[in-house]
Amino acid sequence: MRHLAILALALASAAAWAQTYRWVDPATGRVVISDTPPPATAKGVIRKEAESTGGTQSYAVKRAAENFPVTLYTTPDCTTQCKQARDLLNGRGVPFQERMVQKPEEAEELKKLVGDLFVPALKVGQQSVKGFQADAYNNLLDLAGYPAKAPAGSTPTGGLAK
Repeated sequence: MRHLAILALALASAAAWAQTYRWVDPATGRVVISDTPPPATAKGVIRKEAESTGGTQSYAVKRAAENFPVTLYTTPDCTTQCKQARDLLNGRGVPFQERMVQKPEEAEELKKLVGDLFVPALKVGQQSVKGFQADAYNNLLDLAGYPAKAPAGSTPTGGLAK
């Protein structure tokens, strides 16, 4: 019973951390921003829920994704190696965009990136690798600060929209 009470208290406090309040203090006229609810006499109260990251992205992943976005270039006829590339990225919990190269301008973009029309190709920040090379992919992702593996229970974070 005691463990149940502690768990309920922990869950309630976690929910409280997920919101922020902004109000005008009636005594001083100053704007207050806090995670504690305002007094009943406060004016102009604004309550904001914390933005969710989907529950699976850590701060390190969000920071790496901002500084070193990941793009995987594929083609419709690329099957085995492109799947291996996707699986590696999803296995590490890396959020990525998949670009299916089908138009001439997309082909030119890929040529500029890796010097050839070769897929899969991976771009991490400003660095790129052509072909599926697990060691090279992992090296770029490690240098960018992505985790070595996805958190338990996470869902794939990238690829083409279905």
